[in-house]
This record gives sequence, C-alpha cells and structure tokens, in this order.
Amino acid sequence: MGVFVFLPLVLPLTAWPIARLAEQRLHPGTATRLLTGVAGVMAVCSTVCLALLMVVGTAQLPGNPLPDGWSDPEVRAAVPYDEVAGRAAIPALLAVAVVCAGTLWRHGRVRRRAHRALAGLPGTEVAVLPDETPYAFALPGGARDRVVVTTALLSCLEPAERRALFAHERAHLAARHHRFLLVVRLAARANPFLRPLRTAVSYTTERWADEEAAHAVGSRRVVACAIGKAALVSRDAPLPTLAGFAAPGPVPRRVAALLEPAPAVRNWPSLFTTVGMATWTAAVGTALSAMSSANAAVTMVLILHAATPL
Repeated sequence: MGVFVFLPLVLPLTAWPIARLAEQRLHPGTATRLLTGVAGVMAVCSTVCLALLMVVGTAQLPGNPLPDGWSDPEVRAAVPYDEVAGRAAIPALLAVAVVCAGTLWRHGRVRRRAHRALAGLPGTEVAVLPDETPYAFALPGGARDRVVVTTALLSCLEPAERRALFAHERAHLAARHHRFLLVVRLAARANPFLRPLRTAVSYTTERWADEEAAHAVGSRRVVACAIGKAALVSRDAPLPTLAGFAAPGPVPRRVAALLEPAPAVRNWPSLFTTVGMATWTAAVGTALSAMSSANAAVTMVLILHAATPL
C-alpha cells in the first residue's frame, strides 16, 4: 500500500478548480451531475482509506480482531504501516460515521415532519398553506411529490411569475435534485475538502431548475422577476433544513444568468479550455483516488488471506 493509501484523503483538492468553473461555464445539469459524481466517488475512497489505515496501523494492538498470522514479522514487513496514522484513523472514522448518520437522520426527520404538516390538506400536487410568511419549496417522497407554497408568497407574484415559480419547483422534483444535494452533503461530511463541491451543487441545482422553468414558461425574464421578487419578500423567512429543500443560492447571480442567453448543453467540455482542463484534472484526481483505494484494499485482503491459517 505505502504512501498511495493516503492519496484519497487529499486528492479532493484537485476538484476545487472545477467547482467554481462548473458553476460559470457548464450547463447547470451537466455541472450538477459532474460535481455530484466526483464528490461521491472521492468521499467513498477517502473513507475506505481511513478504514485501511486503521486496520493496518492498529494490527498489533492488543485485542484487535485480526488473525494471529497478521502479526508475523514477515507479514508486517510486507505491508508499510504507521501506528500513529492508524490510531488517528479510529476517531476520524467514528466522526465520519456519526456525522453522516446524523445527516441522514435529520434528512428523514424533516421530510417526515413536512409530510405530517401537510396531512390535513387536499392531496393535490400543489399545497397552498395559509401562512403570512412567504416561502415555497419542493417536497419529494411520501404518497406523491408536492410543491408547497404560502398564500403570502402567491399574493406578491403576478400570474406569469406564479407559473414560473411552480415550474421551478416542479423541475426540482422531476430531476430529483434532493438526491444530488444529499450525496454532496454526505460527501462533505466524510471529507471536509469536498465542501466547495457541496456549495457549488447547491447553486447549480437552483440554476438547473431556473433553466427548466424558463423553458417551460417561455420567458427567461419572467423567471428572473419571479426569483427576484420571491427572494426580496422571503428574506426573513426561515429556510427548511432538508437537503432536498435547496436554499435559493446567490440570487443576483441567478438573475444575471437568466438575463443572458441560455447556456449550451454540452456533456463534456473540450480539453483546450479552462473549464476543460479543470474538468480533466478533477477526473484524473477521482480516478487516482479510486485506483489508490482499490489497490490498497486488494493488497490488504490478499495479505490477510495469505496470513490466515486454514
């Protein structure tokens, strides 16, 4: 294994350039899928790395569950290890497990509470709450996906802007944006170096929904007006904590993007561009992370198998 087992812990740094460039240069749908995939793979690899460091570095500690043959000098000489790193990996792994489990628990709790709050309303796609606080969000799951909006927000919007608002929230549900957001949130919990990707995906999912809404209503300016008005009147409204309830993001940037021509849909940028170079760097970093963790895991399994008496 050697030093390569440590690579997945720091290779997420190679994804930082693409996080900001993807927001600006790629279609929001492409950027969301790319950044979520990179974050998910790198988070899994870094977690596997921590597990391997713990097993290898603590193999000679009293009470470890490994076979006795693992402590043979010949076996230990064949596997580079660091007892300090192994000991440090134990609390790190526990911290990852606790924060990820807590994130999943809060995610499920907020969804259940939201569905219970709507239990007394008609089972329509759009749930209108008689609330003086203006807000709207997309609520996935349950008996059916629903768009939740308050009367206070609807009263602030023109009919065309209401259609844009509903189209925006329906786009969140249709593209299952809550899943992308949950993956990057868990990834950022597993490895703090992945936090810029979480921030970027929070923005690109909103931009993705903006573009789908503009296509649905046929006017980018109407969607921009709806976003601006909703942001102004909802400034003091409490935001839900569910990963699927995306925060509105940098509203001025979203409005400015809608006042420009629609972004071109490209599955993969050219290498001979800034965003292309950043994308390929992130892809190489992700591939190296996957190969390093896989190589280390296979090596450990083979040596453990050879050291285990039949």
